[in-house]
Formats: sequence, structure tokens, C-alpha cells
Amino acid sequence: MSSTDLVTSQTLSTTTQEKFATLRSLLVTHQLDGYLVTAADEHLNEYLPEAKRRRIWLSGFSGSAGDLLVGQETAWLFVDSRYYEQADLEVDPALMQVSKLGLEGQKTLDETLEALGREAAKAGSTFRLGFDPFTITVSQFRSFEKQLEPSGVSLVPLAGNLVDRVRLQQPWLDAEPLPTYADSRLFYLPDVQTGETIAQKLTRVREKLQKANADVLPITKLDQIAWLYNLRGWDVPYNPVFIAYTIVTAAEAYLFTNLDRIPPDLHTFLQPQVNLLPYEAYAETLKALVAQAPNHRVLLDPQHTTMGTYELLTDPAAAIACKIVEGNNPIEGMKARKNAIEITQMQQANLKASRAKTRTLKWVSDQFNSDQALTETDVAATVERFYAEETDFQGLSFNTIAGAGANSSIVHYGTPNPQRVLHSGDFLLLDSGAQYASGTTDDTRTLIVGDPTPEQIECYTEVLKAHINCAMQRFPKGTTGAQLDGITRSTLWFAGLDYGHGTGHGVGAFLNVHEGPNGISKKVSEPLEPGMVTSIEPGFYKPGWGGIRLENLYVVKDLTPTDETPAADSKPDPNKLSWYGFESLTYIPFDQRLIDRDRLDDRQREWLEHYNAAIVAKLSATLSPEEVVWLKDVCTV
Repeated sequence: MSSTDLVTSQTLSTTTQEKFATLRSLLVTHQLDGYLVTAADEHLNEYLPEAKRRRIWLSGFSGSAGDLLVGQETAWLFVDSRYYEQADLEVDPALMQVSKLGLEGQKTLDETLEALGREAAKAGSTFRLGFDPFTITVSQFRSFEKQLEPSGVSLVPLAGNLVDRVRLQQPWLDAEPLPTYADSRLFYLPDVQTGETIAQKLTRVREKLQKANADVLPITKLDQIAWLYNLRGWDVPYNPVFIAYTIVTAAEAYLFTNLDRIPPDLHTFLQPQVNLLPYEAYAETLKALVAQAPNHRVLLDPQHTTMGTYELLTDPAAAIACKIVEGNNPIEGMKARKNAIEITQMQQANLKASRAKTRTLKWVSDQFNSDQALTETDVAATVERFYAEETDFQGLSFNTIAGAGANSSIVHYGTPNPQRVLHSGDFLLLDSGAQYASGTTDDTRTLIVGDPTPEQIECYTEVLKAHINCAMQRFPKGTTGAQLDGITRSTLWFAGLDYGHGTGHGVGAFLNVHEGPNGISKKVSEPLEPGMVTSIEPGFYKPGWGGIRLENLYVVKDLTPTDETPAADSKPDPNKLSWYGFESLTYIPFDQRLIDRDRLDDRQREWLEHYNAAIVAKLSATLSPEEVVWLKDVCTV
């Protein structure tokens, strides 16, 4: 570490220490033993508006996931395998303990709190844990309650976030004032792009409400709101969403947001279909709606609704007597199953991103072959430049990961280093994506700079085999992401390799780059259905050596054969299985220098040959003659 880096690190530690001290004084004021700072905000966002990056601001840890527990004397940061190395780099161990979830001997948040509760019980008291109810879901709260109360932990919801109060009490700790919040201009996506009008979507939601025997649906998550009203904004980095709440009833719809940023013509267009109200009116309007009709039944999704909203509906002081019906928010599933127009749009967007990434790979090769020094930042800037040259580019879909050498093993390495030069023998892991008006993209390629070692070739080929096995898998209706996760890892496990993250995640249609309910991981029980878009991204990471990840986006397709001329009196065969599979949206070459064909079986070789042929066919018409020659060469294994 240089002397400058050391001074910067010491300054950050001192600042963090001051923040912790102020927060601990508030713990005393509220008679708390600890305070939970989650990674989420009031809308359960993964990527946060700068004004809501509470855990990042307080601790200095910038990962997109990970919870912070601050006690009177000690603090704990809980991170999963994606952030092990990042936490070590960003966190001062003198100020907080890093618990690396999944490693032997490392305690989870629940286990840490249980131990604190038992310790307090021995002293004849309870451990009072404060939290902001608008930053945890109903399901999370219940899990905490069930797990912790027997251990002597008392959960104390507080109005107003304590980290916000620390920020107000210590404005000198911020170099700049807090940025404006929820003020991006809203814009409407035309029906020809979404494939469905607002009225049609509201009708479908109300049909689901009726089926659930419910009258009111409060909605917290921003991508659900944006999808429902065909609206977009840029209140959250990388995600075209806007800060808002909404409520749908059997007869009305309400949208709560900053009304000043809605253009007059859009306001006129929306007003007949949805009641537009200030963001601050959400709580009182929800309580008033259910108070007007004591028999109102409110559909509440415990996984996607905050405890804060739940408390609004169960506040004894408000004398609300509604019935809460718990179930999945119907919008989550509707949004995931893209219609034909959305799929076409996603194909167009991902073809643009594929062309941009392919050009980037050629550029990296050309620069290195001409002995030009390249840094991680150079690569990240170049892929963004190529993205921006495509029509209707709106921005990145997440912060580009361009990790060279040992940095490639940091799964969510989010800050390319302008001083890290690529050297011969380095892996370069380039995980990037773009937002186009037609759709959201996300893909990863790992390439070798110079000549690979036998170990690099072996590990890369094993990761590629895992990717191909999942991509070419046919599966019957009802197959879950958890089942496909195991299939993907199978050959890696035989080789003694594995990875700590999921195999895939859902992707929105010009929405969030990570969306549910579908995905491919050990924890996903949602069946994959036609129209769902998912990533497939197996990997392997060894600290100090490097990392490999190979990611494409795919859309689930129905592969069930259909009879061309069924008999007039024929009936569906209840015993006939429906078969699904994946169709690629991403067309980017893999690094042939890292592929050992002898380690591939016949089906894997056939898949790779067809995929390479498809890359050439889809991209050649829009590339220069020189680029086409290069592309054909790198697509020959």
C-alpha cells in the first residue's frame, strides 16, 4: 500500500469511527443494544439511490448485498461468497468483524444475535434490536421473530431511520450534500414496445385480485410499478425505474410519486387511468382506503412488501379492521413472462450488446498484439463506448466488472482500476450490460491475455462445459431453477470445482437486470416457463489466481411438438408432457485459446459449433470486413 493509500485508509477509518460513535449515542437515547442496517431501502432495491445508501455510507463496504449489525461496542458485517475478498479490501477489521457466510466457523446474522440474546439473558435483561421497518420484508421480520425471540432478543421497530439521523447530525462527514431524490423525468413506453396497455395490465391484475378474494393490492417494488404503468425513470442507478408506491383496488388505481417530474402531456394521458398523488400521501391513503370498508381484504406479498406497509394495515391506534390475504404479488409473475413483442425487443437489445462486446474483445486483442498498455479502466470505458454507439442506448445495466489477473476472482469486482495493467498470462473477466429502449442486457466473457497455462485451459473448459450443459438442457414443465442449478454444476463437481453464486437470474424487459421470481440457483423453487428470460453463468474463482465466468442470457421456449392437423374431436392428452428449453439472446464468441476440445463430449462440441455459426450469421452483416475475418477466426475451435 502506498503512503497516499495509507493516509486515505486511515481517514476513512476515522470517519467510520465517528459515524459509529454518533449512531451508538442514538442507541443509548432509544435504549437499544444494537441496530440493524440492511442493504435495502424502502422499496427493497438492489441498486440504491445515493441518498439511500445507508450501509455503504456508514461502513464503507460498497457491495450490493450484506447486512450490518452495530452494537454498543462491536459491529458485524455479514457477506456471502461474492463479497469475501471485497469486504477484506474495504472494511477496517478494527471497527467491525466480517462474517463470511458459508465458511466453517462463521456465524450468520441470526446466530450472532442469538448469542447476544443469550448473553443478555444471563445478565437478566433482553437484547433490544432496533430496525427500520420500511427496510425489511414481512417475511424477513417473521423469520427474525421466530428465530430470535426465544433467545431473548426483542425486536424494536423505529419510525425514521437512525442512519439518516446520523447523517443529519454529522453533515461535515459528507464531502458533498445529499443528492436530490426521486426527481428524474418520467417517460412512457408505447404499447408497440410493451405489447400491452395499462388498461389491459390493470384488468389482469384485478382478475388475480378477484381470484384471491381480495380488494386492495399495495405495491412496494419499483420494477413492478414501472411495468404496470408502462412508465420508466432514472431514480435508481442502472435501473430505469422511479421512486413510487402504488395501490390497485377493484375499481381504482393510485400512483404516489413526485408529481413535479411528470410532463404535462403524460399527466393528462395517465390521469383517466390512475389517480396521481404525492409520494407522501401513500400511508394515509392506504389506511383511509381500508378504513372506508371494514371488510376490505388486502392482498399482501410477504416476500415483496415491507414491514412498514404491514404496520400501516395493522396499526391498533388507527382502528383498522381489514383482512390481510397473503399471497404472491401477481405482477411479479406477469412481468417475468415476457410476451412476444417483449421477447422480440429483448432479442434486438441483446444483439446490439453482443455486437458491442464482440467489438470490445477484438479491440483488446488488437491493443495487446500491438504492445499497447491496457488497464482495467481502459477495457471498461471501451465496452461502454461500443454500447453507446448502438441506437437507443440508455446507459449501463450495472457497473462494469473488468477484473484482470487476481482481480478476476472477485465475483462482484465493481471498480476497474486505472493502474492495473493487463499482463501476459492474466485472465480478464469482463461482465457488463447495457440498457436499450428495447431491453436489458447482461453477459460475461473471460479471456486470456497472451498464452494460457494448462490449468487455465482445464478450468475454463470445465466452466464452459457447465454452461453448455445447462444451455442445451431440455426439461419438462414444472422444472425449477434449483433442479437446473444441480445439472449445471454436475460436471464441475466431477472436476473438483464449484462456485459460490447462483447459476442464473431473471432479467427484465428494459427494467432491472436482476428480477424474480425465476432464476437458476439452489434457493429458487419457481418453475421456469416460456417467456422467462434468465442468465446462465457458471464460474470458478481462486483467490490470488483468478476467476472465470461465462454468461449468456436465454429465453425459455416451448419445445413441445404440436400436431399439424389434429382430429376435430381430439382431446388434449393429460399424460403428454410439455417440454421446454433455452434459446440464446447473447451471441459473443468464447475464447478458443482456452478451450480443450478433447474435454468436450460430442453433444457439447455440436452445441458449440452451432453457437459459433449463429454468432457469425447474426453479426457479420453489421461488422466491417476486417471484423468479419477476425470473428470467423475466433469462432473456429
